[in-house]
Amino acid sequence: MKNVSAGLAAATLAAASGLVAQAYGNVDAPPPMQAAADVSHLHDFDFLVGEWRVHHRRLKERLADNHEWVEFEGTCAMRKLMDGWSNVDDNVLDMPGGAYRAVGLRAYDPKTAQWAIWWLDGRNPFGELDPPVKGRFTDGVGNFYAETTLRGKAIRMRFTWSHITPTTAQWEQAFSPDGGKTWEMN
Repeated sequence: MKNVSAGLAAATLAAASGLVAQAYGNVDAPPPMQAAADVSHLHDFDFLVGEWRVHHRRLKERLADNHEWVEFEGTCAMRKLMDGWSNVDDNVLDMPGGAYRAVGLRAYDPKTAQWAIWWLDGRNPFGELDPPVKGRFTDGVGNFYAETTLRGKAIRMRFTWSHITPTTAQWEQAFSPDGGKTWEMN
């Protein structure tokens, strides 16, 4: 924490004296938000804020006609960022071969009323991020989709949030090798 404060103070001093450009993906400032932003889904992930114990279950091998499930425990700590326009969760996955950490990052787009979700796997923190899954909740179920690859083949990926109560929630991931005609929950 002290290093972060010192770094922020140094950056503030440098910016105030005109020595540093603004820190965006490019040097242009992002456009201001529209006045008529759609915030109807801004609070979709509020249920997840806090500390969670997680029971995981996944196929040993995906899209390989495999029916062997691996079960393991974990934790998830989620908090809002940017006044609710994004959030982040810190995950510990206690897999049979050893525990690892991962980060889920979500950002809300008021133009589309959709969330984008990225996953940073701690086993390869410098690897490329997968394309974000994008979507929203409808009638208490959240569906989020992306095009990606698995073992070099194009697939469609789906995240689904459902069965949400104040103390429980269910998350599923599924892959489709045929553009969404059939799905394998994994």
